[in-house]
Amino acid sequence: MFRRRRFTLRLQSRTLALGERTLVMGVLNVTPDSFSDGGLYLQTDAATTRAMELESAGADILDVGGESTRPGSAGISVEEEMRRILPVLESLRGRLTIPISIDTSRAEVARAAAGIGAEILNDVTALRRDSSLAEVASKHKLSLILMHMRGKPRTMQKRPFARDVMRDVSNGLRRAVAKARRAGVPKSQIVLDPGIGFGKSYEQNFELLSRLSELARLGFPLLIGTSRKSFIGAALGGVSEGQRIWGTAATVVASILGGAHIVRVHDVAEVVQVTRIADAVLNPKLLATGTRPR
Repeated sequence: MFRRRRFTLRLQSRTLALGERTLVMGVLNVTPDSFSDGGLYLQTDAATTRAMELESAGADILDVGGESTRPGSAGISVEEEMRRILPVLESLRGRLTIPISIDTSRAEVARAAAGIGAEILNDVTALRRDSSLAEVASKHKLSLILMHMRGKPRTMQKRPFARDVMRDVSNGLRRAVAKARRAGVPKSQIVLDPGIGFGKSYEQNFELLSRLSELARLGFPLLIGTSRKSFIGAALGGVSEGQRIWGTAATVVASILGGAHIVRVHDVAEVVQVTRIADAVLNPKLLATGTRPR
């Protein structure tokens, strides 16, 4: 069985141990149009309540996003993105014990979020939209998640897919890492995400999961986001987003056994149970403690 490497991810206020157990990143979309939960948490009060619920359910990291990147989405202005997320960050200041990640690809948004306590930047474009995001990460000592996306959200599922998805993802992530390192981001602050569902066919998404251990050879911790995505629905006969939790659970287990360090999900309470069992398969000694260490 593949044994994932252990890393230490350095944040401003703490360090996160990666590899002893799987960390769960809870999704908070402050958007009207995200594919699964768009509109549910657009208001600051609702978003704040949801953030507290995700932490109580066992999330290790909260990922806040103000711009939908679902297939076909058109994007919004910088001003609108900040209008959505900054009040939520202000509301959460001092109320969460877990670190906050900002799902953005804009340096201006990242800079503002860092001033209100965000410690991780989650860039789905891997610095292709705004390379100065890496400079913000370096200056403010923020961890940086680099995700592979083929194309742009509006057209990524319409353009031709890569002939060799592993080569495409590996090469794209290597280029992104090189760009981040040139901007001064330490290796200890970088996490890689192959971008399941972002410019890949259904078959390619499953191929990436089955060959995840090959991406681990790049030498960085891995984040995987499969939660409720359409390739799961297709494999289950076309079920809706709300009916994909067990399919999501199966992909989470596959991700962990393939070397994932962090899983990004909507259904935190359920996936916490899934990760605990998968982690015990990797390391039965975790069960001996009877605890789920943070």
